[in-house]
Amino acid sequence: PMEKSLPTPPVRRTGQASLLAPTDAFVERHLGPNWAEVEEMLAVIGAASLDDLIDQTVPAAIRLRRPLRLPAPRPESDVLAEMAGMAARNRIYRSFIGMGYYDTLTPGVILRNIMENPGWYTQYTPYQAEIAQGRLEALLNFQTLVSDLTGLDIANASLLDEATAAAEAMVMCKRAQKRSSQANVFFVSEKCHPQTIDVIQGRAEPLGYAVVVGDHRSYEVGAETFGVLLQYPDTEGSIHDLRTFTEQAHAADALVVVATDLLALTLLTPPGDFGADIAVGNSQRFGVPLGYGGPHAAFMATTDDLKRIMPGRLVGVSKDAEGKMAMRLALQTREQHIRRDKATSNICTAQVLLAIMASMYAVYHGPDGLRRIARRVQLLTTILAGELKNFGYELGDAPFFDTLKISGGPSSQADLIEEALSLGVNLRIYADGAVGVSLDEATTVQELRTLLEIFGVDGDEELEGLAEAAVLDYPTPFARSSDFLTHPIFNVIGSETEM
Repeated sequence: PMEKSLPTPPVRRTGQASLLAPTDAFVERHLGPNWAEVEEMLAVIGAASLDDLIDQTVPAAIRLRRPLRLPAPRPESDVLAEMAGMAARNRIYRSFIGMGYYDTLTPGVILRNIMENPGWYTQYTPYQAEIAQGRLEALLNFQTLVSDLTGLDIANASLLDEATAAAEAMVMCKRAQKRSSQANVFFVSEKCHPQTIDVIQGRAEPLGYAVVVGDHRSYEVGAETFGVLLQYPDTEGSIHDLRTFTEQAHAADALVVVATDLLALTLLTPPGDFGADIAVGNSQRFGVPLGYGGPHAAFMATTDDLKRIMPGRLVGVSKDAEGKMAMRLALQTREQHIRRDKATSNICTAQVLLAIMASMYAVYHGPDGLRRIARRVQLLTTILAGELKNFGYELGDAPFFDTLKISGGPSSQADLIEEALSLGVNLRIYADGAVGVSLDEATTVQELRTLLEIFGVDGDEELEGLAEAAVLDYPTPFARSSDFLTHPIFNVIGSETEM
């Protein structure tokens, strides 16, 4: 605060000369009460002036001894125009970095009626269920979507992002242990997204957990391990068979957390089918713009046995006094309702607006539409992989969905990045000299040709022929065999023919 909080009321021109002043003064729109209202307030509280009020309220020791160095006031439209000019200097590159974040195509009806509609702008708890039935039903759709795609019994109504959801899952694994258990190690696959590993380590330190990061194929789960975290598909794009490792973890009484991708799960065996106890991830690619990294809605699904220690809100279905179906919040284990030391979450755990967008994206496309989007992403990635292999690049042997880690070949990492930047493209950079490419729903055929150009591959070959020759069926045990989104709400609009 300044020593003099507000200047004396400005001297205003009278007559027609007053029309020379801008009509969009920022102060009048944003700084609250006018001078008449200030005088009325001062009279009520018994202060002679705002300066007197500040003298009575703010200790002199913490007050600035000089006025703030601020420029002269400017019209708001003038400031906005200058900011627009600054923003226009940005260079917008196409991102193929991946790591859990993808470009997406938000359907216009969702953009207009949800994302741009202030009526949905809240991430807090709808306490008055009787006036929030629409929002609760939309969140129930989100829970159904997540539960179906992950193959687990129950899902919450969103969390913040994938990394923090994984950290919440780690705490769940510890809470699920018997009181007599001495297990204190949480294993994290080194093929998880790097930001997830960092958040896990940061959350574990004050809790006293020991985090071990390594290769799940060589890690031996022992009695000291209370939980494990795996990425499926992993951060480099590879899809691994996790059944054996999951069985080993369960044999040691450790719980298994799988960080996964909802779009990939329309084609891949869901985590619940190979024994995962908890699935987490980000629903961003279901119609939520990138937003420079956030905010986005994370998801968490788990088994029925663990539902009472799952963080976040949970929408349930009841019947009202007349026997009609009604939505309400269930298992309200937040700090407003129970002792804080027993709470599993707080009111800001979720991202309602983004979760609703993701759920309506699924409603809009339906199961067939989602499969078609996933197949297209897989097809473009398969074509890119085939051409790169033919040109001498190394990609690994594991199945993939949308992400490739590319090494070897005729071009160095530095040359590839330089060429990509010259064409307005961002690729992922690995410390071992490889580069990463992740495709998405918004990837065009022309962008595919641009990627081939970056790697020095002749992109003039007929893509239609490559598409027809591509093998898209996943082998056992990776191919999904269970159905999803069978509720009628997910079949209202989505009616595309499955590829």
